[in-house]
Amino acid sequence: MEISILKKIGLSDKEIKVYLKLLENGAVSIRTLAELADLNRGTTYDVLKKLQELGLVTYFHQDTKQRFVAEDPEKIIKILDGEKEKIEDVGKKIHGLIPELKSLQNKGGNKPITKFYEGRAGIRFILDDILSLMNAEKEKKYYIYSAAGVREDVYAAYPDFNKKRVKHKIRAMAISLSEGGGTYGLDERKWLVPKLGSEKNMTYIVIYAGKCAFISLDSHGNPVGVIIENKMIFETQRTIFLQLWDLI
Repeated sequence: MEISILKKIGLSDKEIKVYLKLLENGAVSIRTLAELADLNRGTTYDVLKKLQELGLVTYFHQDTKQRFVAEDPEKIIKILDGEKEKIEDVGKKIHGLIPELKSLQNKGGNKPITKFYEGRAGIRFILDDILSLMNAEKEKKYYIYSAAGVREDVYAAYPDFNKKRVKHKIRAMAISLSEGGGTYGLDERKWLVPKLGSEKNMTYIVIYAGKCAFISLDSHGNPVGVIIENKMIFETQRTIFLQLWDLI
């Protein structure tokens, strides 16, 4: 029997042991229960108190002695239902708190906010951020400087990214800083191929929704990303991109 799942509702190993002993042995005294569970009486009492609070254990008096008995295991479902209600309630309160938290975040004015991400999981987080924010933008268009070497890691981190981008009708303009790369729908691409070999050290840059994401490789060849959130930096980078786009 897989009993470790009971830890998911917040029960400790000792609480699980005591509850199972009560299920196996029926109504017993605290002394007997302590012996069965191989615990001292003080610990057994504390455990029983927690189990009673959860509604998994009750007691009665017999021959002037207190006897403890396990409640029907169906009570576990009620505990889960209670936890679900708590989570839903917390979720509603968090949603209501988000605007206030955002207002605190925005008090920094134009001071740039920089966030660092590592590995493909980090790159996927950046790409998720692009999809989420661009889907809410009035003009669903962002801009990319695409570089070989890094480009492959970006695609590998989120293979169905372009499929989701097209589904949400998000447009993209890309300038390739190396050979290769293509279009996938609702996107345009131009090539600015530098001198042979220099493209190996290029950074993959995404300009979107008031942010700029810079994705490159560390000294071990692992992808790393940095997001800079600042309207002025975003506008500057977008202006440079569009000017360069017209010149190519």
